Amino acid sequence: MPIMKAIRSAFLDFLDDPFFVPEAESVRYFSDGLLVLNAEGKIHDFGAYADLRDQYANVPTTVYRDRLILPGFIDTHIHFPQTTMMAAYGEQLLEWLNKYTFPTERKFQDKDYAREVADLFLDELLRNGTTTALVFAAVFPQSADAFFEAAHARNLRMISGKVMMDRNAPDELCDTAAASYQETKALIEKWHQKGRLLYAVTPRFAVTSTPEQLQLAGKLLAEYPDVYLHTHLSENVDEVALVKELFPDRQGYLDTYDQAGLVQAKSVFAHGVQLTAAEFARLSEAEAAIAFCPTSNLFLGSGLFKIEQAKSLDYPVKVGLGTDVGAGTSFSMLQTTNEAYKVAQLRHQKLSPFKALFLATLGGARALALGDILGSFEPGKEADFVVLNPQATPLMALRNPQPTASTLEALTELAFSLVIMGDDRTVAATYVMGELAWAQE
Repeated sequence: MPIMKAIRSAFLDFLDDPFFVPEAESVRYFSDGLLVLNAEGKIHDFGAYADLRDQYANVPTTVYRDRLILPGFIDTHIHFPQTTMMAAYGEQLLEWLNKYTFPTERKFQDKDYAREVADLFLDELLRNGTTTALVFAAVFPQSADAFFEAAHARNLRMISGKVMMDRNAPDELCDTAAASYQETKALIEKWHQKGRLLYAVTPRFAVTSTPEQLQLAGKLLAEYPDVYLHTHLSENVDEVALVKELFPDRQGYLDTYDQAGLVQAKSVFAHGVQLTAAEFARLSEAEAAIAFCPTSNLFLGSGLFKIEQAKSLDYPVKVGLGTDVGAGTSFSMLQTTNEAYKVAQLRHQKLSPFKALFLATLGGARALALGDILGSFEPGKEADFVVLNPQATPLMALRNPQPTASTLEALTELAFSLVIMGDDRTVAATYVMGELAWAQE
């Protein structure tokens, strides 16, 4: 078995955040590059093929011609139990939960069923080039077990947790504050940092948790300071109003979490569509992150995320992209960048292709506090990456007669075509820790 192996192709990754650093300085591109991998599945070296070829002349090399390789896509918010209920018609958030989501999630009491869906879910992520995700399970501990087992078998860098939910949901989907604490504690002990797996304490949202349950979620974060907090925040106008009714003594939606100790550097809040300026400032101060979920926000009519406020110089907030399946309409992060661009347009903002792809790669890694081990081709990082075909469809081939670029301007055009026209068909192959995990036939 070879000690090292290499991949030769065109490569694009990011050295820094193009929202704050000029794009010419934040983008790294090699039209003919070499990615050298060690036996542990980490990046050993990376650069122009011409500079590295002599040094690694004897290393077995896989060549991808007319392809563009990016770090694996990172989905910062998705629900694996909702895979089977995508395209559920006609409701906004609260009605949609009651009509579709809760009946669907009941089925995840059956661990065999949960494992079947988890396998399909992870296959779908890999087919779309997504190698890391922050994932909701259902309220049943066995649903989290099923997900973690399936992810561990594929050696994936995944973060998940069982839902904590003790009110405002059907009885059979409710735990109790005490039970959710004990079950979550047991799952953390079992799965957190097992292989590449990480745990997220996961209250669904303030509406379905009592103050006592949120306090116990905070206690878990204090007891296990390296686990994540993953929940929803300020998605929908009616939801925000309901939170105000349920927590009349709090200073707003974010404060319901903050008072329980849940607003921290490893806290990821999905949506944030209705956030106030003060809440953006508090998230910035805490170094917490927002998962921007454009396909879901549009599908449920929740509103337009203020990307320009999240990325302001005054109070910058870490932002990643989330598909939010099943309110989200696609597993594809490229489809998600497409919708993110349109949300920005509706707010009279410009989301450049580099900004969009940053959010889907290194930006997502930073939002998940994983920027030191994922999200770019720096030596020492884990070798998760996606091979894209810029000519995947007849229309894309027409748009991209040259599948590689020789100038920043040409690269901008190429990248924008992927952001707007790309989908699962664009993904030629997906690698996990340097091993081929999925490829088009």
